[in-house]
Amino acid sequence: MDSGKQAGEQARLAQDFVQFAVEAGVLRFGEFKTKAGRLSPYFFNAGLFDDGGKLGRLAEFYAKALLASGIEFDMVFGPAYKGIPLAATVAVELARQGRNVPFAYNRKEAKDHGEGGTLVGAPLKGRVLVIDDVMSAGTAARESIAIIQAAGATPHAVAIALDRQEKATENGQDVDHSAVQYVRNQLGLQVCAIARLEDLLQYLSHAAGSEMQAHHERVLAYRQRYGVNEKV
Repeated sequence: MDSGKQAGEQARLAQDFVQFAVEAGVLRFGEFKTKAGRLSPYFFNAGLFDDGGKLGRLAEFYAKALLASGIEFDMVFGPAYKGIPLAATVAVELARQGRNVPFAYNRKEAKDHGEGGTLVGAPLKGRVLVIDDVMSAGTAARESIAIIQAAGATPHAVAIALDRQEKATENGQDVDHSAVQYVRNQLGLQVCAIARLEDLLQYLSHAAGSEMQAHHERVLAYRQRYGVNEKV
């Protein structure tokens, strides 16, 4: 597939995903306080993909985005807790689309009976893809990297649903890179996001109704204040 056609398909996938997230009530608009203490005009809560239909559709978006990205990986890993159902359902969907790979996840607490330990599922080996919902500081990615490396495997990439494309905070101060940029540039992992904040802005700019236009203005103002330079 040529790069232009691939980019077009990824853009359409992102728009379809944003619409799905809005209709499912997962992507909401209003005023929400972030972990960084910012007042965000939108909130993405992947925990609200809370029934079989929505979770299956979410897995389909992950799988399509991963296959379109060209990122190569040998297995998927779901960090406890939110990453566990994501890794399982995405592995099922990848297999349905012809890419059958092993998956594993970790427990927060070690088990001292049965199979024991903190890892469940296939042995961690080869190039490991971590599947999570969003990335706010890169902390979860570092924890996953440590687990994967301790098992003798290679942390290779991270797949997330939404890239907020905003400045991360360190010691309470804004920095010039996002969490995704930190994971990509400092930790050396490839990142695949189903959609980014710019995809949300594009969706809102084309949505009908004065309410959606008002949301677009507020999200755009937030992006202008806290957004990162994508060339970093």
